[in-house]
Amino acid sequence: MPDDESTESSGAPLLRSLSPTALSSTLSSAASSISDASPSPTRRRRALALRSVAFVAALAAALGAGSIAVFSLYGHLFQSRLHYTQFQINGIASTMNIAMYLPVPVVGWMCDRFGPGPLSFVAAVLTGGGYSLAAALYRKGVQDVEAIAASPDATFIPMLLAFGAIGVGTACLYLASITTCAKNFGKGKYRGLMLVAPIAAFGLSGLVISQGASRLLYETQPDGTKGDVNVFHFFLFLAILLTTVGIVGTFALRIVDEADLIDEAVEELERSGLLEGSEVFRRRADRGYGTVTVSNTTEGEDEDQLGFSRDNQDDMYAKLKKAWLLNAETRAFLADPTMWLFALSFWLIIGPGESFINNLGTVIGTLTSPSTSSHPPSVATHVSIMATVSTVARIVVASLSDLLSPTPESQHVQVGGPHSLPVLRQKLQVSRVVLYFIAALIFSGGSLVLASGVVQEHANRFWIVSGLIGAGYGAVFSLTPIIITMIWGVENFGTNFGIIALTPAFGSVIWGLIYSAVYQAGAHNSDPIAGEGSSVDDIFCYGKQCYAPTFWAMTVSIWIGASLIILAWKGKNGWSSRGIVI
Repeated sequence: MPDDESTESSGAPLLRSLSPTALSSTLSSAASSISDASPSPTRRRRALALRSVAFVAALAAALGAGSIAVFSLYGHLFQSRLHYTQFQINGIASTMNIAMYLPVPVVGWMCDRFGPGPLSFVAAVLTGGGYSLAAALYRKGVQDVEAIAASPDATFIPMLLAFGAIGVGTACLYLASITTCAKNFGKGKYRGLMLVAPIAAFGLSGLVISQGASRLLYETQPDGTKGDVNVFHFFLFLAILLTTVGIVGTFALRIVDEADLIDEAVEELERSGLLEGSEVFRRRADRGYGTVTVSNTTEGEDEDQLGFSRDNQDDMYAKLKKAWLLNAETRAFLADPTMWLFALSFWLIIGPGESFINNLGTVIGTLTSPSTSSHPPSVATHVSIMATVSTVARIVVASLSDLLSPTPESQHVQVGGPHSLPVLRQKLQVSRVVLYFIAALIFSGGSLVLASGVVQEHANRFWIVSGLIGAGYGAVFSLTPIIITMIWGVENFGTNFGIIALTPAFGSVIWGLIYSAVYQAGAHNSDPIAGEGSSVDDIFCYGKQCYAPTFWAMTVSIWIGASLIILAWKGKNGWSSRGIVI
């Protein structure tokens, strides 16, 4: 250990002047002893057990968080039972989406720095409380409408607050689950599949919950047949489910051997020349890290104080090093122009998807006129189709990514050149960007079919729309975090993914407003339905004019988004020209 004088005489920054081996031994003796020595069998078994428990808890958390995707299962009942307008329903859906996406960068930052466990507890409080409040408001609203005791607007603002809390809680639970898998399984041939597992569970949740609710939590019609989902009971069920999942995740979701991950990242980035030193390390060097001055104490007290002081310094220094590394990676991420192209591409593609999911129930309601004898298809059925196809697409595209796409040797930030050499595989290789582009085109195919009007008065064809959109949406949502980990590493994944995932919030709001405006304009311009009052005509819309302009615009938006990721890949200073393996 160097003394104070020799340490102070070193003018060069520590990360620049030391070799990786010297850096490891000087920065943290505790971390070095773990990194340099082979883990014992007991430690390996313990780490495997902790990772397995965390993985199961992450899947459970993602399944619970995915319940937010079944809004269309009951959204149309807000219209028929609470007499909300289409603008009000989209206001609730948009509030939920904004609350889910807008705080994601902060949620991801907290997850990287404090771990996924605390976020899971916050999710339990917010989602449990939000759905409990929504259940009470729904029951009150139905009673008020039946008794004509109050305006439907009386429950609208509190309902916005309830779904705002649900959105934030869902963001915490979802980020905690995927960050746990991204960091615990960042190495290995199938790291893409392990990362996508909770994302697939998130998509599968729509199928499981929608089918379970329609079969178990339904209203009984006067003739004894099954009706729509019982919204009050459904909200209470979700409150109990998400509170339980969140509390379990508080203890089970954790990053195993995180100190090793940080040490490896520091060494890798210092070796690549990306890190140039920091004030944190210079201050620690000036103070003579690792030296303790002892005086006027007995020998036994000297040893106790020495051990206590070193433990405290090691712990404090590990936290400083982690914070400094993550902040440095965040700055590099924000300074990368290709990241902004990627984020814009994600926004232009996922925004229409979020709007379609939220308005699936009302879209189906426009396909058949009440004056005809045909009945619209079940919303629960198409929610299930979307969830099933989306889940399969997420798993398939993640598997293709692992098997066919080139993979960098390191799980840390790619800087191009020899440090990003791909793992050797078979001759056939397909870039993840190509997979992303194909997924976007599939997505646009569903939007194009709906916009063309071929489904109007042929509701039995709607499975084509829900299937194509579900497949493309799921694949794009699956590939996005994989691409982020491949290019910008796993140690700051929560923050990086949170920044990218912020964009769908704005897309959902914009497309929700566009859809609502087109829908309401179509309702005003539609011919009156026989036997219906004008106030009802102003709420409900039937026909192609209710949705076609919106989905033509969505199709163009998706095509532009698909073009932008090609520009980030093959354009000037793009990933390809920088030697980034993707």
